[in-house]
Amino acid sequence: MSDNDGKKTLGLRGGPRSGNVKQSFSHGRTKNVVVETKRKRVVVPKPNAVKSGTEGSAKAAVAASGSKRPAGISDAEMERRLKALQAAKARESEEAAAREAAEKARAEERERMRAEKEAKEREQREAEERARKKAEDEERKAREAAEAAKAAAAAPSPSAAPAARQPSGGPKPSQAAPRKNEREERGRRKVDDGGRRSGKLTLNQALGGESGRQKSMAAMKRKQERARQKAMGGSQPREKVVRDVQLPEAITVAELANRMTEKVADVVKALMNNGIMATQNQTIDQDTAELIIEEFGHKVTRVSDADVEDVIKEIEDDEADLKPRPPVITIMGHVDHGKTSLLDAIRDANVTSGEAGGITQHIGAYQVKSKDGTILSFLDTPGHAAFTSMRSRGAQVTDIVVLVVAADDAVMPQTIEAINHAKAAQVPMIVAINKIDKPSANPTKVRTDLLQHEVIVEEMSGDVQDVEVSAISGQGLPELLEAIALQAEILELKANPDRAAQGAVIEAQLDVGRGPVATVLVQNGTLRQGDIFVVGEQYGKVRALINDKGERVKEAGPSVPVEVLGLNGTPEAGDVLNVTETEAQAREIAEYRANVAKEKRAAAGAATTLEQLMQKAKEDEDVSELPVLVKADVQGSAEAIVQALEKVGNDEVRVRVLHSGVGAITETDVGLAEASGCPVIGFNVRANASARNTANQKGVEIRYYSVIYDLVDDVKAAASGLLSAEIKETFIGYAEIKDVFKVSNVGKVAGCLVTEGVARRSAGVRLLRDNVVIHEGTLKTLKRFKDEVPEVQSGQECGMAFENYEDIRQGDVIEIFTREEVERNLD
Repeated sequence: MSDNDGKKTLGLRGGPRSGNVKQSFSHGRTKNVVVETKRKRVVVPKPNAVKSGTEGSAKAAVAASGSKRPAGISDAEMERRLKALQAAKARESEEAAAREAAEKARAEERERMRAEKEAKEREQREAEERARKKAEDEERKAREAAEAAKAAAAAPSPSAAPAARQPSGGPKPSQAAPRKNEREERGRRKVDDGGRRSGKLTLNQALGGESGRQKSMAAMKRKQERARQKAMGGSQPREKVVRDVQLPEAITVAELANRMTEKVADVVKALMNNGIMATQNQTIDQDTAELIIEEFGHKVTRVSDADVEDVIKEIEDDEADLKPRPPVITIMGHVDHGKTSLLDAIRDANVTSGEAGGITQHIGAYQVKSKDGTILSFLDTPGHAAFTSMRSRGAQVTDIVVLVVAADDAVMPQTIEAINHAKAAQVPMIVAINKIDKPSANPTKVRTDLLQHEVIVEEMSGDVQDVEVSAISGQGLPELLEAIALQAEILELKANPDRAAQGAVIEAQLDVGRGPVATVLVQNGTLRQGDIFVVGEQYGKVRALINDKGERVKEAGPSVPVEVLGLNGTPEAGDVLNVTETEAQAREIAEYRANVAKEKRAAAGAATTLEQLMQKAKEDEDVSELPVLVKADVQGSAEAIVQALEKVGNDEVRVRVLHSGVGAITETDVGLAEASGCPVIGFNVRANASARNTANQKGVEIRYYSVIYDLVDDVKAAASGLLSAEIKETFIGYAEIKDVFKVSNVGKVAGCLVTEGVARRSAGVRLLRDNVVIHEGTLKTLKRFKDEVPEVQSGQECGMAFENYEDIRQGDVIEIFTREEVERNLD
């Protein structure tokens, strides 16, 4: 047999383990031994066949590996590969050793834990054994004391000895006493024989082990107490324990018995005596439960579900704990009067450029530090008519209202609304007359117009400060900040920072990366990272606090606006945030509020009587609805859009918002829109990839908007399409029937004279007899002499025949008119 190298081999058969050994004679000087095993063939160099140098070692290694070196591979490369192979084998052996060490350490750890567990169980058994022995000793002592007391009571006194003699027929005392002592001794032996089993052997006893069921310490103590009372002369009646039972609006019989610590059977019996058949799992009302509690002699404390909010009730702060806080200033006014630009000039920022259309459509909260070191908190509100709720929230949480009025535009509708909000909130007002640098500015007209709304500025001898400013040039800004500081100093604003935080949600949104985010203005206390809070129907734990500059902060004191992360859902704008002690309290309050809101919504949409149900069904039949689904970037914008769309419509058509939410448009929204046959409106949000694909497949329209004007106008135009067209009639002529002719294949034909206007073949006609309409229809034919003509002018004669009607008489009048449909639009 020859190998791959062309060597001649002699076959030598080895032992059972060595396989077949063949002598190989190389063409060179080195001789090798070829060993063929069952699995592989290895060429082993002889001990004397050693070659020095790199080339020799490489060839020897190749020979040892039993494989032929591929063509084009040098000795150095082959040696490098073999070294890499050896290193890999070394690493593999090291990893195996490490795994073995780790397994050994785990085994030792398991052994240690098992030993500790056994030691702990042994100590517990020993403690139980000591307690049992101690209880048995005490029981034995109590029994001995009781027997001694009985023996002392039974011993006859010397004076009573003669009277104790018995008749000759009865047993003697000396004979009766041994018998009694013998019975007691037998009973005592039977009781004390704890090592022996008495009675039948059951399967549970046989399988339960030697120890059986052990009595608890409480049972042993009760037994000792009974024995002690028996030794002292019998048990005394237990004193009734009067308890204060908290009674909710509805409670089960079992729970009522548990709170009174009475037996359920006794409570059920008391209910039956009062004529109420109820089981332990049935619920009874508060009044019935109160009667049962008083019957058992306990005291009643009525509670309701709303009591869960008692933990966040307003507490009065001590005057010594109050410290000065920065003022909260809300900037309000009409749209495009320069509110945000004025705030940008104060903050040295540019918020307006980030808003679509150059108008503010969100409410923003900022903190500004003036040159003299005074800290001011500003709230910027939108001026568009749709954002009434935002302006109302801004007025409720503020200390000072800055009313911005453009000097070239005077008082406008939203300016009047802002004045009313400020008066309703009872907060002081500062008038900032903006755009004073414009050539058409007329500040005097602004002051005069404000008089109509009971706002009298200082220049008009009033008490309202007014400042002429320009957001572009910066004119009057120091005076405005000085006026704000003066007003804040007069108000003496203080708060207690060392208490649980309370604040108001200015805005809320659903961020893709951060989840629900709420912009909160802290009004009292200090909000810290890690606090557990409840806000409206949501609760959570503060994961992070971010200020208006985008920086993370550890805490936020009074009058500081921050973004709060860590909510379980998106709250409503305007909700109040309260910090609670535990997460259970926060969850309970949030669930209670959610249930109350759900019940209110159900009650508002439900008809309570049959008449209301029929009236609602009739209204739904008469009114056409345009369903829409709204998704917005923040909660305030969604609320404003819903309110604006609900105002669109009249008695014939209305817009119904099926669902409004915050965040991107999802596949669920598209599914709801498809089922309801309505479009999806996205305000400053977009649909994700799966939602877009689903919308394309199902034919659901998704419309995106960034300016609320365009959104409301498009919805109004779509709702106008649901209005039925208005039919407008126009009278074009009259004709008098002079005579009636009967024509074959045609029927009766009226010979007419057009007295007024024109008679048209395509027009509609009415037949008047004695000025009463007796028929309305169309003309079958209109002839002038023998020719069919489209129309006949006034003063000419013609022949007319009615379609499907022949009851015409001489002297009747024909009224000719046209109808046209006029599209209607919502105002």
